[in-house]
Amino acid sequence: MLADALGAQPVLARERLFDGRVWDVEAQEFELGGTRIRREVVVHPGAVAIAAVNERDELMLVHQYRHPAGGTLWELPAGLLDVEGEDPLDAAKRELAEETDLAADGWQTLLDVSTSGGGSTEIIRVYLATDVRELPDAFDRFHEEAEMERRWVPLDEIVEAALAMRIHNATLLSAALALAAMRTAGGTAHRLEAHRVHAHPVDVPFDWHPLHR
Repeated sequence: MLADALGAQPVLARERLFDGRVWDVEAQEFELGGTRIRREVVVHPGAVAIAAVNERDELMLVHQYRHPAGGTLWELPAGLLDVEGEDPLDAAKRELAEETDLAADGWQTLLDVSTSGGGSTEIIRVYLATDVRELPDAFDRFHEEAEMERRWVPLDEIVEAALAMRIHNATLLSAALALAAMRTAGGTAHRLEAHRVHAHPVDVPFDWHPLHR
């Protein structure tokens, strides 16, 4: 069975190189194959993202300016796991409300995505949210989120844009292609809700989260 192998080498020495508002940078030393290795690591709290699907087989996307990427990206609603003690599912529900003014009654785990395993501890848990409804009140948004557009987009349109290299966010690409594969495996029915058996329980262990290391 094809599977990643969880298990970090013990850190023999570490040096804090940078303290940031969202993440830090450390130099960490470990041994691999009898050789001591030093690597710079972005120490990230982890994050959650939400693939919210409506009855028309559309995903809720947000269009947000990302300065490091050099442009405005289409993404899933998402946010950092930076509230101490907050459960990842609770964080996902909060982020969905804060970024899109939506709530959902159906929740499952879709994917865990390592965004840059060669340099960062970041891993994103992607939830599948169904039975989605609008909240009565809109949230106030600030900074990049103040100019953020939100839009329901058909899954087929997202997949076509992904394969044409017109969208680039790794989490959105992973989730959309996974949902498309699930739909294909489930037969001809066009509603993703008909194929919930392909996703995972909402409480599946989040073993790759940085706090577990």
